[in-house]
Amino acid sequence: MTTAAFDYDGTLTDGGSVWPFLTALRGRGPVVRATPPLVGKLALAALLGGHHADEAKEDLFRRTLGGLGTDELAAAATAFGLAHYRRHARADVRRRLEWHRDRGHRLLIVSASLECYLAPVAEELGVDAVVATRLAVGADGRLTGGYDGANCRGPEKIARVRRWMEQNPPTASDGPEVLWAYGNSAGDRHLLAGADVGVDVGRLGRLGALRRFRRLSELPDDADDGSPGPAEEVVRPR
Repeated sequence: MTTAAFDYDGTLTDGGSVWPFLTALRGRGPVVRATPPLVGKLALAALLGGHHADEAKEDLFRRTLGGLGTDELAAAATAFGLAHYRRHARADVRRRLEWHRDRGHRLLIVSASLECYLAPVAEELGVDAVVATRLAVGADGRLTGGYDGANCRGPEKIARVRRWMEQNPPTASDGPEVLWAYGNSAGDRHLLAGADVGVDVGRLGRLGALRRFRRLSELPDDADDGSPGPAEEVVRPR
């Protein structure tokens, strides 16, 4: 059985979604006012990534989403998720997703963006599951602004995908498990390296952290299954 995991921001779409979501949900003013106290953390996040990015993002969520009711979140997330995807969808990656679907492969969206607005996108695309960042809900039924679990970024992406695959094993007749993964940025490096076939769908060519992986444009359109053959570059963690 083959599973194809697609990053969201910059892969299935042409850009980011977290800031637009916060602005759509809370308004430009509250988001702008929440930013100045985080300038230092946001700068470290941009320069160093890693836990700095996780912490800055969670602090931003606490300042903008803390105390919000889950009903309000759900309604806004559905409206935003569908509108944002329809406006920013990448046709080339959508065609690749359909390539996998036509071959009976399982489909995942895996993202550091929020599960609440990716879930309606997944339903529209007909994918099997969303593996993404979740928001914690307090005892009062309102958002704390913190993560429920870890931010689904970097090593957490491949760990969560592999966990989903373990919890949803193929039947004996499905053959060996093969994981394809698609990403566009340094944050997807662990995901692509941990897959049997990692594919760079970025738009910078042979530059950056993903230059070791196959490019989307290099993949044949007429391959008869998703299993890596002799011509495929299979990259695993060292």
